[in-house]
Amino acid sequence: MIRHVVLFTWTEDATAEQKAEVAARLNTLPGIIPQIRSYAVGDDAGINPGNHEFAVVADFDTVEDYLAYRDHPTHLSIIAEHIKPILASRAAVQYTV
Repeated sequence: MIRHVVLFTWTEDATAEQKAEVAARLNTLPGIIPQIRSYAVGDDAGINPGNHEFAVVADFDTVEDYLAYRDHPTHLSIIAEHIKPILASRAAVQYTV
């Protein structure tokens, strides 16, 4: 199984509505992309200073399934239209579980 973890930090001018829209749009993906085995998104709990602000954790049975998600037009549209306009920084990793 492949686990994909992405961490975002938003720009200072990102609004609460924009951030909520990112989560709402990403949460539609499991119903659109059948290769997603499990999917969770959420805001940082604010426990430790210096953390990223938002996380995505997704599991896929194979690398090919991950690539289908990565390259899916709906996923790419969400990135272009909702994430990139408010993105300050991003970190990501894919690893075998």
